[in-house]
Amino acid sequence: MTLKLTLFTSTLLLSAYSQASVCDDLPNYDALTKALKSSVATTSEEKNGGLELNMWGSIVARDGTVCVISRTGDHFGDQWPGSRIISAQKANTANSFSLHGLALSTANLWAPTQPGGSLFGLQFSNPVNINVVYDGDAEKYGTKEDSLIGHRVGGVNVFGGGLALYDKDGEILGAIGVSGDTSCADHNIAWKTRHALKLDYVPSGVSETGDDNIIYTEGHGFGHVSCGNGEAEVAMKLPEMYPVSK
Repeated sequence: MTLKLTLFTSTLLLSAYSQASVCDDLPNYDALTKALKSSVATTSEEKNGGLELNMWGSIVARDGTVCVISRTGDHFGDQWPGSRIISAQKANTANSFSLHGLALSTANLWAPTQPGGSLFGLQFSNPVNINVVYDGDAEKYGTKEDSLIGHRVGGVNVFGGGLALYDKDGEILGAIGVSGDTSCADHNIAWKTRHALKLDYVPSGVSETGDDNIIYTEGHGFGHVSCGNGEAEVAMKLPEMYPVSK
């Protein structure tokens, strides 16, 4: 009995150490919460288009481990419950398909994953880990004790809200995903949140401004459908008002 308890304790300590190691260079819960709240209309002066709702935000490390999950509402039910997993899925996607030299937002993946597109089927290639996404106490969702923390959620999401995170040396550290509004507004909020976290040293991208901003140009190979609620007007100003760091 004592041996089993010792082995169990050792496993827990090793897991905690491994999580801390891969997440060391990424924002903690307080930093993400502050940045996320500063970027949504429910808690600040910011306008993002869309429905201006409360949001979920997740950060994953480069190996896909969920490091942080937060929310802007006081209760887990103040945001769309289904968007919690989507936020982690978006972070996983942006991390999975961005490199040290090229950033692809989840918004950039919308057009190529449509039927007939060059990446059609990508959204089915890395399924969500159903053994972890529905686990845990719902009251703790979006807190420091969220059950997704320390696990690889997986999943591929191909609409706005996921962005890779880069440090001042241009190294990719992981990614952020936000969800809870229209996919177009989610992109705007993710962009502003990443800027607030000072992890937007984007090396290059497929947009006209050479970054990973959402693209609304019709027929563009990495374009995104318009959500039609004022989000596009906000997105056009992002590179100027919240420029990527150099």
